[in-house]
Amino acid sequence: MRPIAIAFGTLFLLTALVAGAGFRYMEKFATSPMDKAGQERVFTIRSGESLTGISRRLEQEGLVGNITLFKLLVRYQGLSKKIQAGEYALSPAMPPRELLTILARGRVKLYRLTIPEGLNLEETATLVEGAGFGSRENFLQLARDGELTASQGIEADDLEGYLFPETYLFARNTSQKEIIRKMVQRFRAVYTPEWQERTRELGFTRHQIVTLASIIEKETGTASERPLISSVFHNRLKRRMRLESDPTVIYGIPNFNGNITRKDLRRTTPYNTYRIKGLPKGPIANPGKHSLEAALFPAKSDFIFFVSKKDTTHKFSTNIRDHNKAVRRYQLGK
Repeated sequence: MRPIAIAFGTLFLLTALVAGAGFRYMEKFATSPMDKAGQERVFTIRSGESLTGISRRLEQEGLVGNITLFKLLVRYQGLSKKIQAGEYALSPAMPPRELLTILARGRVKLYRLTIPEGLNLEETATLVEGAGFGSRENFLQLARDGELTASQGIEADDLEGYLFPETYLFARNTSQKEIIRKMVQRFRAVYTPEWQERTRELGFTRHQIVTLASIIEKETGTASERPLISSVFHNRLKRRMRLESDPTVIYGIPNFNGNITRKDLRRTTPYNTYRIKGLPKGPIANPGKHSLEAALFPAKSDFIFFVSKKDTTHKFSTNIRDHNKAVRRYQLGK
């Protein structure tokens, strides 16, 4: 029996040595990058792609050194079914274990989408298409879909005014519907319960405040003037005066060519505040946080007029005579 025991002991020892050597070899593979100076590149995993197919392409693109060892690493860590489809920013400077972690956790490459303050729906749609997130036409169709608008808790015909201007990060395959949801979600986060209470105190609806904020956004050239511009519109609304805001007229002109005519000012539309009293039908752009705040907290003033000084600032007046003098000075050069 003793020779048999010795043989089994020897076999066990050899097996342990081989296993240990294999473990060290696998560990070295898992922690050693292909090229410490390697450049980052985009690697796309297709939906339903097999582990073998993924591993082969990783090897072909110089991101891992051995397809078999990578597959063994995946299975050893129990991640065979965890690798997610999408675009990834990978580099040969990443050890295989780090690379695998990125794939298994779905850390896809994110693309920046910056929406400036004061863009309207059509301008936003153009920017979304330019950033590579689908067609302009489809985005507009979604933003004007009544059911989608209602599902986001917005009481309006469309989402004009509610696609909050900010810088967002999205994966390339993010749907336009999800992009819209994120923008509206951000709007709701900014429009706090305290602001909703302030809205009620002023006797406005949220939609009216967003509409007023959009006009303030389009009229403002210098940020510090927002509360003053807001005070002019609040004072006019209290006196039941027409707002007489050029940006509202422009919004109501299809295919505006950049030049407002007297005919445009005389044309009655739901947005021509030279012809209608009160606020226009809805927002004329997507206002930012500061314009929303200005609409809710206007400066205390008696101003009911303002005119551009052609340097991004305005001259404010409390009466028509002073306003006409300002127009002659700053607009007519007299």
